[in-house]
Amino acid sequence: MAHLFPRLIREGMLTLLKEEIEKVPDLDRDVRQKHWEKSGDTLLHFAARHGKMDILRYLIEILGMNIELVNQDYKRPLHEAASMGHRDCVLYLLERRATVDCLKKADWTPLMMACTRRNLEIIGDLVHHGANPQLKNKDGWNCFHIASREGDPRVMQYLLDAFPDIWDTESRIGRTPLHTAAMHGRLEVVKILLERCRYMPDIRDHCGITPFVDAIQNGHLDVAQVLLERQQADCKIRDALGNQPLHRAAITGQGEALRFLVSDLGVDVDERATDLGLTALHYAAKEGHKGTIQCLLSLGASLHMKDKKHRTGKAALLMKSWWTAKP
Repeated sequence: MAHLFPRLIREGMLTLLKEEIEKVPDLDRDVRQKHWEKSGDTLLHFAARHGKMDILRYLIEILGMNIELVNQDYKRPLHEAASMGHRDCVLYLLERRATVDCLKKADWTPLMMACTRRNLEIIGDLVHHGANPQLKNKDGWNCFHIASREGDPRVMQYLLDAFPDIWDTESRIGRTPLHTAAMHGRLEVVKILLERCRYMPDIRDHCGITPFVDAIQNGHLDVAQVLLERQQADCKIRDALGNQPLHRAAITGQGEALRFLVSDLGVDVDERATDLGLTALHYAAKEGHKGTIQCLLSLGASLHMKDKKHRTGKAALLMKSWWTAKP
């Protein structure tokens, strides 16, 4: 019996579910208010998550279950339906006056959940019913940040059409949707943001990272090229620790990005970071990126450049046991 009702809902067996529920002597304790499994889901959560519209209607209209019940993560049935893309369930819950901007753990709204699935129809339904796109989760992301990460151009265009100023937002650490799109390599979204929004060139987050740096350190050279062409991004800009994009690419092991910076953009392969005086070769050795070390050496990186502790690149390689050939 412990897992019977959730299983029947998952399998969409409404008739058998009704029969079994009719056998229960205390509906409030064992059905209407009961939380199941480790997630603490109610029967409404199961129905909404699996898109069982007939069961959802039965539970609400016949059994009288409260549509605002929450599970362990404070998700409500509307969160589940929006997240899983069940539009009929979303519309039904909204028509039954479900709270459109209800918050789950970490302050995520159903609209944010819908944006993770790139579901334009459900996003539109939630907005039509009054969802607030400016609400932020605990990390300071609103739905536009999330849409920028997911990378659906249609969703981006819709949100900008509906809310022209929605792009003007930052997370708790100062990251914009342009940072997010660049970091995840969403080329078409980056183009939309540069065309329709007024982002300043080389806008920095709290660590001094720019969208160009995000693109470089994650290997998205197409995005980096667009930022160079349309915003004249600074390919030598330093972050809060004095690292240039060159150093960030070495830290994350992005060989093609290093070649792009050095061979195409003319960045000095032996440029030092201003904090500890490390070169890209020092960083690559420190992180143990063998392929990156080989790439830097092929680009002419010197083994004899010293950091502020007077350690050469060769010493750094020896410390990581990567250097096996003669200097």
